[in-house]
Amino acid sequence: MTINIILLGPPGAGKGTQARKLVEERGLVQLSTGDMLRAARSSGTEMGKRVAEVMDRGQLVTDEIVIGLIRERLSEGGNGFIFDGFPRTLAQADALGQLLDETGMILDAVIEMQVDDQALVRRITGRYTCGNCGEVYHDETKPTAKQGVCDVCGSTDLKRRADDNEDSLKTRLLEYYKKTSPLIGYYYAKGKLAPVDGLAAMDEVATQIDRVLPVSSEIATGT
Repeated sequence: MTINIILLGPPGAGKGTQARKLVEERGLVQLSTGDMLRAARSSGTEMGKRVAEVMDRGQLVTDEIVIGLIRERLSEGGNGFIFDGFPRTLAQADALGQLLDETGMILDAVIEMQVDDQALVRRITGRYTCGNCGEVYHDETKPTAKQGVCDVCGSTDLKRRADDNEDSLKTRLLEYYKKTSPLIGYYYAKGKLAPVDGLAAMDEVATQIDRVLPVSSEIATGT
């Protein structure tokens, strides 16, 4: 039995971090629509050619194409899937539900990474990354031991993302609340929603998620 989940939450809530832990610890496959589109574009397949044509025209890829890419990936099998960044709208949620029904797959849980907006702003605007090794720091909670120098590799190439500022984050949050937050009620009504504290320490968030998901296929099937 596979485990299939959706990670839901605003930008900066930590979805990517938790997805990586689930990939490493449970062998799940992270389905990021951005990664799938980039891979499809260079694949040379019929679907890839459709993606390339749309993107080359500067247009947004349709939900139909994204669902087609997900269908292809699901057919390859695996221990389970993490839907990261999809669905973003109610229409996409309906389309994904129909696809899972068609393929005989079950959505086990929708993990909602709950955050306080003001705390999220402080988290995002204070973070910076080593451009050499990728280590992530924060002005308040994890500063470098020596100012301007990475603790891990000693590089002085410390960077902040251009959109990690209060105005940009508020714009991204508004977009999330307009388009994606309705999914919270949608999946609650289906009995799939599992809220976790997205502002807790990384390991605590992972523990909360583990409590929601079955430990193994034997537990999931009751054997």
